Amino acid sequence: MSGSAAVATTLFGLAMVATLAIGVLSARGRDKGMAEWSVSSRGLGVLFVWLLMAGETYTSFSFLGTAGWSYSYGVPILYLVAYLTVGFAVAYVVGPALWTYASRHRLLSIADMAEHRFRSRPVGILVAVTATVFIVPYVQVQIQGMGVVVNAMTYGSVDLHVAAVISFVVAEAFVLVSGLRGSAWVSVLKDVLVIVAVVFLAVWVPLHYLDGYGDFMTRMVNERPEWLTFPGHDSGGLNGTWFVSTLLLNAVTISIFPTTVAGYLSAKSPNALRRNALLLPWYQLLLFIPMMVGAVALFALPTLDNPDLALFRLVTDSLPSPVVAVIGVAGALSAIVPMSVFMLAIGTLCGRTLLGGGNGSDPRSRTRRSTEPGSADDVRVKRLSQLVCFVAGLVALLGSLFYPNTLVQLSVLSYEGLAQLVPLALLSLFWRRLTAAAGVAGTLVGLAVVLLLWWTDNDPWHGVNGGVLALAANLLVAASLTYAGPRTPAAGTRRASATEEETV
Repeated sequence: MSGSAAVATTLFGLAMVATLAIGVLSARGRDKGMAEWSVSSRGLGVLFVWLLMAGETYTSFSFLGTAGWSYSYGVPILYLVAYLTVGFAVAYVVGPALWTYASRHRLLSIADMAEHRFRSRPVGILVAVTATVFIVPYVQVQIQGMGVVVNAMTYGSVDLHVAAVISFVVAEAFVLVSGLRGSAWVSVLKDVLVIVAVVFLAVWVPLHYLDGYGDFMTRMVNERPEWLTFPGHDSGGLNGTWFVSTLLLNAVTISIFPTTVAGYLSAKSPNALRRNALLLPWYQLLLFIPMMVGAVALFALPTLDNPDLALFRLVTDSLPSPVVAVIGVAGALSAIVPMSVFMLAIGTLCGRTLLGGGNGSDPRSRTRRSTEPGSADDVRVKRLSQLVCFVAGLVALLGSLFYPNTLVQLSVLSYEGLAQLVPLALLSLFWRRLTAAAGVAGTLVGLAVVLLLWWTDNDPWHGVNGGVLALAANLLVAASLTYAGPRTPAAGTRRASATEEETV
């Protein structure tokens, strides 16, 4: 191992120990109930909610895929900033509504909310299973992203598989002990390093490899104009229609993404979420920096084999190992934080709804489960959720080690698949007439359309994101069945109180 590799590897190891300590110790003095583990007892203030949700949007993809897309395609990568920013505008309205509904009824996930809204555990199970299927690939993507980052930052000294195992162990250790609060505290370290790293790169890269931003923009216009206009360079049809349809689909879908909802429900109040929605778009400005770095690599590394390594190739080729290590640790934590929240969300969805007997929302049930912290049922459900959290992470780890492309292929459908839950998990809170049968039928049709378009290689279809077409079919079926049926509410539902109607 070279001296540079030894320094970078040592600093990486110390950072992982610090991450583990921060994550585990954050739970000291807190109660041990399911609500604390899954949503921090709805007690996080504006700053922690901001750090937690910012941590979910700035992932390993921000260091790898963002620079890689910029290097390969150019302007289509702007969809990332666009949909996140519009999504936070949606969250300004949706977040407080979901928080109020969930807080009033002691609900912890979108599966809980769907089950409670329709008084139907099968609906909750459908939401939980669908969400899990489309989230597990994201865990694997983060594990593999962590491997790539660590391998690059240590100059190849740490194997991809070893890095994957390390990420799994660190994330599982603190999330099993501390839950969402642990992820929020680790986000503090992660976001400090991310801001320092990317601001430094914003200054260093164009000055070191080119003659500043003026030279960079002049060369892009004169030498790489195809990267600056839709559909970009060799992007396979990612044109303006795809951009707008993807922006709209993802902006709505992120509002009910299980990890986003976990962030909503961890807040102290709806006002904390409104302030958070106003602040988060500013964080997305940081995403322009890896985009710029990927574009600079077009001139500095014109024959790069793997575009996803554009940022780290520039970093390792031009900076001393301690600086490389800091940037690498920022990238590694950008995988660990969202990975931990994804696993926790899966645990909450399946441990409580699928295995734990539901949320006891049916008033006709004689065995309504207590949700009081410390009760026998609460302890049992938390243990089941922690077990599911561990198993989900283990499945993703094994997939990254032995079948690296299997689940990752499914991740391209994550937003499109999760979008099909929008009617059941979100619109149903406002659309009181929607019935369980209509919502389920619409969801199944939407999922079938997503898979059909993907299977036949017709996504995007004439430039339109396949998820938009699937959601349109979903809503059409749900509306048709709802309005074709009786005007009375579905069996088991009740009319909301005046206060609930006003809020939700």
